[in-house]
Amino acid sequence: MSGRPTRRSRPLTPTERVLRLRRRISLLFALTSAVGLIAMALLAVRSDSGRWREQLDHAMDADSSWALGLLETDADGRLDTAVLADTMNIDCPPLTVLLVDGADPEDLTVQHAPAKPCLSVSRGVVLAAGRAAARAEEPRGFDRRTTDGTPVRVFALPFYAAEAADDEPPQGVLVTTADASAPQDEHRRLVWIVSGGCALLVLLSAAVGHALSGRAVRPALAALGRQEAFLADAAHDLRTPAASLRTLAETALRGETDSADVHRRTLRLAEGMGRLVDGLLTRARLMSGTATLARQPLRLDQLVEAVVEEAGEAATGGHRVRIDAEDTVVVADPDLLRRAVGNLLGNALAHGHAPGLPADVLITVTRDGTVTVEDSGPGLPPEVAGALFERFRSGSGSTGLGLSITSWIAHAHGGTLTAGQGEHGGARFMLRLPTRDSREARDSREARDSQEARDSREG
Repeated sequence: MSGRPTRRSRPLTPTERVLRLRRRISLLFALTSAVGLIAMALLAVRSDSGRWREQLDHAMDADSSWALGLLETDADGRLDTAVLADTMNIDCPPLTVLLVDGADPEDLTVQHAPAKPCLSVSRGVVLAAGRAAARAEEPRGFDRRTTDGTPVRVFALPFYAAEAADDEPPQGVLVTTADASAPQDEHRRLVWIVSGGCALLVLLSAAVGHALSGRAVRPALAALGRQEAFLADAAHDLRTPAASLRTLAETALRGETDSADVHRRTLRLAEGMGRLVDGLLTRARLMSGTATLARQPLRLDQLVEAVVEEAGEAATGGHRVRIDAEDTVVVADPDLLRRAVGNLLGNALAHGHAPGLPADVLITVTRDGTVTVEDSGPGLPPEVAGALFERFRSGSGSTGLGLSITSWIAHAHGGTLTAGQGEHGGARFMLRLPTRDSREARDSREARDSQEARDSREG
């Protein structure tokens, strides 16, 4: 029995997992806010609902208590409502007097009712309210409707005989009615306002949660982006020299080349791979922030001369490197700055000359902290001039990592790296760094501005 193969879902990438976590955080933030807002809204709505009912009941209780003072008892002990009927010859609020007929407090009869009440409520509603108040022996309020559908509040107040004992049932019940249309309309408006406000606040909290979660996961996404970029760089850059080494080894095993030539070519490939790996690791450390700037005052002209001297005649392969340097002091990280100048020099020596001819490189250092490296090569291709400092975009067959690292070093020091055409048609790279005087002036200006801001706040 062959079962149908189940389709396995594609595993999520680390970036997709982080983005899914962001969505979940945003949803959790919105749900938490929604629960709190809904609870507060329900509390506000219930509080307002009880408030307007209590206000109506209080007003009707006052009217009923005043009306009770108008009730009199005749010589036979029977309740006389004539004074009540004559004195309260009004239709609103409608007052109905119910008397207990017998021992059962719920056996009520209508003793007095308005002839033409302003709020016409059925007799069954009045009797039901009176029975509930008589049974409970305390005032009761109810939400009911008139015969034409108008919402009203019915209030029933039990009363007792003047000489009644504590355990005696009530003698009767006074029932009054009040119009509840206006309070209910206000309550309904409040419900709509609270509901709309809660919905708006939930949406706002969702937006805020989405923004905060985005800021929270941004470092993780940046780290993942750097990791993926590093892996792409390593895979892209190591593939070619690794294939070359494999081809060279296979050729040597077949005995088709001289062993000394194989060794020389292997050594060159190994040195190139070493420089490539060093550049990749340097770029990864710089972008991740593990390589920090150790700023200190240093002589830029002497650093450039030391870089050229370290390159040596063997490294330049007969190429010509000239230096025109003025005494210049900058505040920078010497190791990173040495790598930046070395990358510019290496780029000029590798690509700044015609095929088969030695390179002629001129390095100029001026007092404003500018290092200019100009070669005599074919110049920069116009199609890559705008993206020259991006990875894999050098336009000359290399990866462009050296120029990308140099650009990062320049910006990390508050400087710039630009490229253009030289006077003799070759490429010209200009690395501008802030000098010690300019940095001290900037720090002094920032300190002065900060002090002025503090003085203005204190003033």
